[in-house]
Amino acid sequence: MKITTWNINSVRLRIDLVRKFLAAHKPDVLCLQEIKCLEDNFPAKAFCEAGYEHQAISGQAGYHGVAIVSRLALKNVEKRGFCEKGDCRHIAASLPGGVRIHNFYVPAGGDEPDPTVNDKFAHKLDFLDEMTAWFSDLGPRKKSILVGDLNVAPTENDVWSHKQLLKVVSHTPVEVEKLHNVIASHGWVDVARELIPEPEKLYTWWSYRARDWRASNRGRRLDHIWVSPSLKKQALSGGRNAYQIHDEARGWQRPSDHAPVTLTLDL
Repeated sequence: MKITTWNINSVRLRIDLVRKFLAAHKPDVLCLQEIKCLEDNFPAKAFCEAGYEHQAISGQAGYHGVAIVSRLALKNVEKRGFCEKGDCRHIAASLPGGVRIHNFYVPAGGDEPDPTVNDKFAHKLDFLDEMTAWFSDLGPRKKSILVGDLNVAPTENDVWSHKQLLKVVSHTPVEVEKLHNVIASHGWVDVARELIPEPEKLYTWWSYRARDWRASNRGRRLDHIWVSPSLKKQALSGGRNAYQIHDEARGWQRPSDHAPVTLTLDL
């Protein structure tokens, strides 16, 4: 089973890029974040024409929004709210074989890493705390996959400069600690770092502000694929080649600032 996660930063604006990616890589399941449209405006027909007729959408006009499109049947769709904000930042569905997939868009957190003066950062920390509490009740035998733009780069080699980004939102110690709390809550396996250990650098996001993003390569690993302990063997059996960051998509015309990330599981 081939699963891709991608913060698309407006699915309607970039539907042609999505079509291009699907034609080239043919994932079984594509999880999108920041679709930035209501469910009625989601380009469902384009996905059906591409072979992804099974769709689960949690849309929001102009902001946020997540979706799962699949060649495989989706059942028991769930949309969970966090922090009583009414934002569309989570959607889950069951795949064949009893696998449950969760697609998240964690709040970015604004610019100032101080929850006492920045409500957006406080919201981000609270969101991660709620994720921890929720997944603490998830049984260890559950076959679950968690993907999405989690907006935290958790290790020193998930950013271009650990020292320079310690006080920059997405890599501050408090965010990293809370993301590790989410991981520990269910024993989640961070597939990227299991297959490609440190100190190798891994990035999935490059700022629009960079004149030449590839030359400067000041990236961060914000997009994640985790699996529950019961799926660890299936997730890692394909070795390093089972995990791909499609950074070529960051260089397409009018791209998202995030690259798609794919994992092929032996299911």
